[in-house]
Amino acid sequence: MSAALLVLSAFLASAVEMVEALTIVLAAGLTRGWRSSLSGVAAATLALAVVVAALGPALTVVPLDDLRLVVGALLLVFGLQWLRKAILRASGFKALHDEHAIFARELREAETAPREERAGLDWYGFTLSFKGVFLEGLEVAFIVLTFGSTQGSIPLAALGAAAAIVLVAGVGAAARAPLARVPENTMKFAVGVMLTTFGVFWSAEGAGAHWPGGDVAILAVLAGVILWSALLVALLRRRHGELVVA
Repeated sequence: MSAALLVLSAFLASAVEMVEALTIVLAAGLTRGWRSSLSGVAAATLALAVVVAALGPALTVVPLDDLRLVVGALLLVFGLQWLRKAILRASGFKALHDEHAIFARELREAETAPREERAGLDWYGFTLSFKGVFLEGLEVAFIVLTFGSTQGSIPLAALGAAAAIVLVAGVGAAARAPLARVPENTMKFAVGVMLTTFGVFWSAEGAGAHWPGGDVAILAVLAGVILWSALLVALLRRRHGELVVA
């Protein structure tokens, strides 16, 4: 069960990050040229491979309990940030994530940026794609390494991430348009719930707690996080409605 949740979490989180990276790469490619944009993608991919190669083996020598305590705490920080934004979006206190609007903004900025060539590449298009893929990819790498190392199965986490990357890249290449129809807000909510769930579960285990039922207890933690999040959404929606009427 925990293995299935691990793959699903890696898939959803990676899909969200890659949809956002795709939007940036498309804007760079359509306005500054595909050669510069894809060169930036290749350079970012190489840089990420170096980061993963450096950090992956280092995590395997850390005692498992210490690793779960640290990773659990970090996941709680990331998960609660994602969950907070998702709850605010769902309740109306924060605007929903709009990939079309982001794509339009990136297009405008790319079209008006001055042109400067280095090594035969448009530097703005190269750096825009590099930055987008590298920054979003870092979050994917963090999730794969932390999830995989704490469960003792980096390949499983990598499988979920790879499936998301291939799917998003394939659909994006075919459509040559931002994937605005992807239910990204719902996916962000789900990722926030899962990151928070694993954060609670692993940090407690790392601190020496023993969950009743072992890994099956993660379902109870997941249910608790979902119920608490739904309650907060309901309360904030009511509050938002009162503020609008007033």
